[in-house]
Amino acid sequence: MRLARDLSGRALAQALEALGYQITRQTGSHLRLTTQQQGEHHVTPLRVGTLAGILDEVAKHFKIERAALIQQLVGPR
Repeated sequence: MRLARDLSGRALAQALEALGYQITRQTGSHLRLTTQQQGEHHVTPLRVGTLAGILDEVAKHFKIERAALIQQLVGPR
């Protein structure tokens, strides 16, 4: 499944709210997101190039495939 290349850090943060992530720190435009679900986990979306890595981290934390995570966050396309 292809990812939107124009997804902002703020939009990703909103999508990850469905998995319990909340913004726990912000420095300038850099956000740090944290969830307590299934143990504490942090991600820091910085730019589009890191989106795939962030999604891989989140999928690994929740023990699901990245495609299933994307589908959960953005729905079927």
